[in-house]
Amino acid sequence: MDVLVLDVGGTHVKILATGQTDKREFASGPKMTARQMVTQVKRLARGWRYDAVSIGYPGPVLHDRVLAEPHNLGPGWVGFDFKRAFGRPVRVINDAAMQALGSYRGGRMLFLGLGTGLGTALIADGIVEPMEIGHLPYLKHTYEDYVSEQALERMGKKKWRKHVADVIERLSAALEPDEIVIGGGNVRHLKELPPHCRAGDNANAFAGGFKLWETAGGSRSAPRASARKGKGGRA
Repeated sequence: MDVLVLDVGGTHVKILATGQTDKREFASGPKMTARQMVTQVKRLARGWRYDAVSIGYPGPVLHDRVLAEPHNLGPGWVGFDFKRAFGRPVRVINDAAMQALGSYRGGRMLFLGLGTGLGTALIADGIVEPMEIGHLPYLKHTYEDYVSEQALERMGKKKWRKHVADVIERLSAALEPDEIVIGGGNVRHLKELPPHCRAGDNANAFAGGFKLWETAGGSRSAPRASARKGKGGRA
């Protein structure tokens, strides 16, 4: 089966299809609706063959359906029929969970996506559990308020790095993962990684999107996405 994978973020939408080596992308932004996204993806993917579609969405998802409008994109995502719009079977998963799926090597793994916001997911016993840790209380606000892209711009790298290290230490103590994968575009701003951490790669989102259909086809080795909703946003 040939799959088209969409990694939907607050600044860009990136796409890759089975058999292709170079991703394609276009700018997203706060006015992009779901219908506009599909139109641009279909135009950008011309010449690529695909039988199914995987979408990494920056918000809560349940049973391949978007549950809430995104913070950094336009309206019209909840209730949108992606299957009808693409004319193909479609699987939708939280974007942080999709990148976590592509980063997984076994055991109990915590994924933290440092991007527009803070995307979080945990994989345990091969099950992907999207989470909403970024919106939990931390200091005077939430975790996301101290480690997001806006926080990096507001407080500078030195202070931002201290908060990132503190957040990682707290979550590691609470969740006791075997390892932590730090992904998202802003991982490049970290000078060094804490113990038991490794850097992820945004390209792993595509690997996760392909794995969604391996699982659907009955692969026992691929992790399974939980039916629980995931509210993180890696963007």
